[in-house]
Amino acid sequence: MEKQSSTRLVSLDIFRGITIAGMILVNNPGSWGTIYPPLKHAEWHGCTPTDWIFPFFLFIVGVAITLSLTKRKERGDDQNKLILNIFRRAGTIFLVGLFLSLFPSFNFTEVRIPGVLQRIGVVYFITAVIFLKTSMKTQIWLTGGFLVVYWLMMALIPVPGVGYANFEVGKNLAAWLDSQLLAGHMWKATKTWDPEGVLSTVPAISTALSGVLLGHFLRTKLPDAEKVAWIFSAGAFAIFAGSVWSIFFPLNKGLWSSSYVVYTSGIALIFFAFCYWIADVQGYKKWAKPFIIYGLNAITVFAGSGLMAKIMGMIKIAGPDGKDISSKEYLYQTFLLPYLDPYNASLAFALLFVLFWLSILWVLYRYKIFIKI
Repeated sequence: MEKQSSTRLVSLDIFRGITIAGMILVNNPGSWGTIYPPLKHAEWHGCTPTDWIFPFFLFIVGVAITLSLTKRKERGDDQNKLILNIFRRAGTIFLVGLFLSLFPSFNFTEVRIPGVLQRIGVVYFITAVIFLKTSMKTQIWLTGGFLVVYWLMMALIPVPGVGYANFEVGKNLAAWLDSQLLAGHMWKATKTWDPEGVLSTVPAISTALSGVLLGHFLRTKLPDAEKVAWIFSAGAFAIFAGSVWSIFFPLNKGLWSSSYVVYTSGIALIFFAFCYWIADVQGYKKWAKPFIIYGLNAITVFAGSGLMAKIMGMIKIAGPDGKDISSKEYLYQTFLLPYLDPYNASLAFALLFVLFWLSILWVLYRYKIFIKI
């Protein structure tokens, strides 16, 4: 645990807080059968606001890498020690994600190895090492190179057992590689491929590297207004470029397609530019305190809320009809569903879940407890 630094980029905490609160919101509806469309992932091709959340988090990881490691890199700190510390942190994030997958059965023979935190850990480690070992010019080339190579692999390499290259569900090259390397350890909803699988992690590194490049830009001596203008312009161009690329390689979170990386990085740039201009340049921060509080304990609340959701599903209570239902279902059916439209009741449950965790984080914030991994 550590105290908050007084020199933090507040906009990054706000952006991180909005992102993690959004992630908890979309992960915890009252009922998965009654969700407003923007709060759902696209079924396959396409991109909803919910599909922005995960790439936003990786983008933020990239920005933080530049801001936290630049001085150490420039003053010549022992890179072997830095990489060891990065590995320990990445490994801890990965293991927390694996623990959430294992809980409560701890069945190692069928545990899902990939996952959200697992991907964050892997991408953080690789991106941080790239940052330490390469120049900014090389990082630019790698960001684009990973995306082009991934696109060409997916578009041109025939899939064994299928016979042709494709972007179809469960039949594409990424799915085939998952089936070879992760058999029996993939997402239970698919079983034959994983949205956080092996090959699709390559373009996810480019998502984080795009944040690294923004971090470089933020350290320039340009006036704040000019920085904001350039960030907005870069974001708009990336959205346009990603949309054009989607004609050839569709926007797709499950594939983490190259067009999806460029498109969501563009949205992230614009979103960050708003936060940066309002909070760090203009100094308007009071409105954002709940998000700052979320942002300062992001991994903690993600892991804690995921664990809580699983425990609520395990605890059984007699429902209105006498049958045992989960405590989550009991709360939803007793206190929300009788009084609200099913869609609004489902949304209300998710919002209350977010507010419940905000109250916990507020206490941690008040006592200056920031749990870092």
